[in-house]
Amino acid sequence: MRDEVDQLVLSWRQERPDLDVSPLQVLSRVSRLARHLDRARRAAFAEHGLEPWEFDVLTTLRRSGEPYELSPGALLRATLVTSGTMTNRIDRLAAARLVRRRPDPEDRRGVLVSLTELGRARVDEAFADLLRREHDLLAGLGAGDQQTLAALLRTILVPFDSGQNGA
Repeated sequence: MRDEVDQLVLSWRQERPDLDVSPLQVLSRVSRLARHLDRARRAAFAEHGLEPWEFDVLTTLRRSGEPYELSPGALLRATLVTSGTMTNRIDRLAAARLVRRRPDPEDRRGVLVSLTELGRARVDEAFADLLRREHDLLAGLGAGDQQTLAALLRTILVPFDSGQNGA
């Protein structure tokens, strides 16, 4: 079985035999897979009337557990956006009746953002659809291979997530 990356690597080896192009074997495939995954995710979200950023905020609230409520600061830390961006996102989600704001009873100046029933239903449906699509993407791998791949990818990602890789 061959893919486009095999041809890319072969071409580079012919053109630049002085370079070790072996990282392309892994990282070009990861990059291509990320693009396919992004398309599948966008399609799953669109079928439920959601943009990727909306899904991100709504799933952050959903994962927080009952009462599915967080401060805007907690949301921006979890989604890695600026406060201005988060304010805009909350405004748009509130206008769509997917979230609501309420005063924080423990901080007079603060607010809490909570998932509405509509928001919860929408994100639950989109998440279930996303998982069906992701299971399909991984159908060519057995459970053991999926666990092995997950462990190998984790090894590469941990330094980035912990800030040890300068990224």
